[in-house]
Parts: sequence; C-alpha cells; structure tokens
Amino acid sequence: MHTVWKGSISFGLVNIPVKMFTATENKDIRFRQIHKECGTPIRYKKVCPTCDREVVEDDIVKGYEYESGKYVIVSKDELDSIAPETRKTIEIIDFVNLDQIDPIYFDKTYFLSPHETGDKPYQLLRDAMQKTGKIAIARVMIRSKESLAAVRIYENCIVMETIFSPDEVRSVDLVPGIENELKVSESEMTMAVQLIDNLATDFEPQKYTDDYRLKLQELIQAKIKGEDVVTSPDLPEMANVVDLMDALQASVEATKKGKTKSTAKKPRTRKKKSVSE
Repeated sequence: MHTVWKGSISFGLVNIPVKMFTATENKDIRFRQIHKECGTPIRYKKVCPTCDREVVEDDIVKGYEYESGKYVIVSKDELDSIAPETRKTIEIIDFVNLDQIDPIYFDKTYFLSPHETGDKPYQLLRDAMQKTGKIAIARVMIRSKESLAAVRIYENCIVMETIFSPDEVRSVDLVPGIENELKVSESEMTMAVQLIDNLATDFEPQKYTDDYRLKLQELIQAKIKGEDVVTSPDLPEMANVVDLMDALQASVEATKKGKTKSTAKKPRTRKKKSVSE
C-alpha cells in the first residue's frame, strides 16, 4: 500500500511514530466518454465563456460566491497567511466509548502502522485501548485541513477515522415528510418486531456482494474476449494554445513586414527555413 502521511500519535507524553495508509478503496467501474464517430476519448478544457477562449492555470484565481454572480477573490498568499500550522501529529484529546458516536459522523478510514522506533509504544497503545474498550478522539492535520478523528482498533491494527464537524452534519429537522405523531396498532408493531427478529443475524460482511458490479465486470470481460472493442486513434502532441496563438500572431506580423519590404525593394532569393529552425 502507498503511504499517504507520516507523523506520530501524541499520547500524553508518549510519542508514537506512525505511517498512514488509506484503508478503503472505491471499486466502482468508471466509464470514459468516447466520441462515437472515431472512438477518441472526450477531453475537457477550462474555458472562459465571456472571453470565449481556453485559460491556463496562471490565469485562474480562487473566488467565493457570496451572492449570485458576485465573488470575493482570495489570493494564495492570503490563504497561506491564515492557514493553521502544519502539524504531523495525531493529537489525542479524550478517550470515549465507541457506541457514543453515531456512524453519521465518520468520514474516511486510515490504517496506522508503527514507523521507525514506534513498535513498542504502538503495541502499548493498542493493547491498552483493547483492555479498556475505549477509543480516542484526536485532532489531525491532513492536506492543510484540520479534522477531528476517532482512533480505534480494527482487528490487530490501530485505525484512524476522520470525523465530520457537528455543523457539517445536517439537522434531521430539514428532512421533509417525517411525522412523529402517527400511531400504529399493537398488532402492526408485534408483526414488525417479529419480522426483525426473524431476519436478525451476526454481521458477516463477506456475504454482502455488489451484484451489479460483478455483472458489469462479466459484461466488460465478455466484450473484450469477443473483441467487441474500439481503439482510439493516435493523437498528435498538442502545443499550448496560448503559445500557439502568440506564434501565429508573430508569424502574421512577420509576413506583413515581409510584404512591406518586398514592395520597396527588389525581391531576392532567400534560403527557406525548416520547421525545426
């Protein structure tokens, strides 16, 4: 697995060097958009609709839309000046019970492994958390964003799960159509509870499969095997659009000057320049 972050867990006065790895992966099958006529993948460009031309990275700034069509422009220097101090530390704040945290707060999961001299303190923290049944709440900085995180044990590994801030979880009051005052009969409740009891079992994640993805993989493999494929043509290397326009403009100006000189002076034979010159 690829290391995405290196730092340490701050556990009281104990410092545990760790490496971080992404614990989950999205296995959705993604499709490219292909031009039906020639089989070439469609390319997307950044275009300014007002200037009607493609723009390069240096022409783009960040803007916050505070009203429809009105923006506050914020420069990179301004963002850097207020960015929190970069820390390579998972700073443990509290220890709590896992069942006190609703799963809605969990965002992304990472595996943590001991790094350099961190083997013994890593095992100490892992065993102590297993013995107490507690998980840790921590602060961590990842990619210039400070997040709350839950540090817990998964099998024999310490994992960290970033947590949404309370104001990032929308209120249930915003959900339409939820009625709290509707009454159900005793018999309806009895049947519903019985149905739940009949379906109750231990959670075994391996038995739940993505049937659609499996069928889609079979379809793709069948098409590959039957050579029902499209090969995109080789595309020539494209020069930067702005550089090309500058070159064309300079060429036009040069030819204009050449024509002006030719009317004033007798034309003379010149060696033709090659494209590479």
